[in-house]
Amino acid sequence: MSANGRNNILAGIWIAQFLSALNLTLVPTMLPSISSDFNKSNQASWVGTAYLLATCTFTPLYGRLSDVMGRRAANQSAILFAAIGILACGLSNSMEMLIVSRFVSGMGGGGIFTTAAIITSDMYNGRTRGFVQSIGGIFYGLGMGLGGSFGGFITDWLGWRWAFLVQTPLFFLSISLVTYNLTYVTPGSGMGTKYILKRIDYGGSLSLLGAVGSFLFFLGMRFNEGLPWSEPSVWMSLVCAVLFAILFIIIEIFVAVEPVLPPYLLTQKVPVLVGLSNAFVAVCNLSVTYYYPTWFQTVMLTSASTAGLHLLPNSLCISTGSLFAGWMMRRYGRYKTMNMIFGAFPFFAAMLMMQMRESSNQAHLWLTIMPLGFGNAIVLQTMFIALVSHLPESQMAVGTGFAQLLRGLGQVGGLAAASAVFQSRLDTELHARFPREAEELIRRIQHSARLVAVLPPDSQRIARDSYAASLKSVFMLAAGASLLAYFARLPIPDKRLDDTGNSLDSEESSASSDDASSTYEEIRDDEGKIVRPRRRLSSV
Repeated sequence: MSANGRNNILAGIWIAQFLSALNLTLVPTMLPSISSDFNKSNQASWVGTAYLLATCTFTPLYGRLSDVMGRRAANQSAILFAAIGILACGLSNSMEMLIVSRFVSGMGGGGIFTTAAIITSDMYNGRTRGFVQSIGGIFYGLGMGLGGSFGGFITDWLGWRWAFLVQTPLFFLSISLVTYNLTYVTPGSGMGTKYILKRIDYGGSLSLLGAVGSFLFFLGMRFNEGLPWSEPSVWMSLVCAVLFAILFIIIEIFVAVEPVLPPYLLTQKVPVLVGLSNAFVAVCNLSVTYYYPTWFQTVMLTSASTAGLHLLPNSLCISTGSLFAGWMMRRYGRYKTMNMIFGAFPFFAAMLMMQMRESSNQAHLWLTIMPLGFGNAIVLQTMFIALVSHLPESQMAVGTGFAQLLRGLGQVGGLAAASAVFQSRLDTELHARFPREAEELIRRIQHSARLVAVLPPDSQRIARDSYAASLKSVFMLAAGASLLAYFARLPIPDKRLDDTGNSLDSEESSASSDDASSTYEEIRDDEGKIVRPRRRLSSV
């Protein structure tokens, strides 16, 4: 491959990564306007949750699809789903259509990250792989940081629909760059449509969707809506979540030909620990990203756009941390020491957030979030390199999908857990501070952060203190998740990263791909047609 071809491929996947990250944080500042247009504020939270639910469910499929469809077709599929969903969001005429459209865009959004990581790993090895991957992290950081402020700015200027519509030309540019430049073929790819459809783990994907969706519904009914345990919608959704989770495990172990959660990876230390770290880091990131601006809106009474600007230092630090991690790995060929030092930063950042007060100085209010973005960016980059450096080339795509699955579970679970913690604590605080006859006012305060700014002074003081205490619980959750992630990474061994040339040109890489044990063996008849795929639960 020419250098120009590689650069064009990278430009294409990085544009898509930026847009996917942007859509993770785009919605929160737009929800008040969306709710006002459709007059369905009780469904507003699903606009953000639907995207994360789809990302979590469909992300691991792209690891498999990259192997059987080829890298280009898998990446094109992810971008098309994302683009169609985003276009439909801008054209939605009801809250239900908007939620479904967000789900469709999430089906592609997670696949964009997975296929981008796989394609980068194809083209580069060792130290160079980590450095190039870290540049992609810059675009991820910019998207995460700009989502809130971009959504608020476009909503105030042109209306919330245009925050979605203006993205479509960039999706077209991304898919064009990938289509015309990604021409290499990996072993085993390029199978027919019938073959590909047979290999998709429909049962695993649907049962995972049912488990996660039911659990989110349970959290929403029990904590966001405040319904009692005796309510059928509460306990039935929890029972369904457990049953779907059990069904998912059974399908993955005994039924699926190519499971979205390969059982053999659960027997390997490094993939499991990397996946756990990714999940807890995602809990930390999403809980802070969604609720940090809320602190400034409800406690400091700033505007939504100003509150969103407080995420910009985090965005800059994510980009800087990604680049720093890549540069260090390229220079020294190691990742563990750097991970152990800077991986503790997010915990201390969350602890500092818990100490924020209305009287805090501006440095505390603006800079507190920076160690969190810098540290977690380094963790995510180094953990990806740790994962792919401990897997054979034949398992790299599936292993990447596995790590992204657990990261997606952490994202959707983290947002749901943060929402449950926040709403539960807020309900307790408001009921403890307001008189009993103020039930209607309490309900309105719980469902509208913007209402705090227009309350009478006495009621406003109570609401601000209640929000401050509730958000402190969310930051405590982020600190705990960050600490668990740190402990999960401790046993991961260090490994020397040595470049052996670009992956696509390396004889050693080709040999390892041919010689590495396959996860599945195929039985063929005399004409070479597949008769029956035989599953293996072990990679050896």
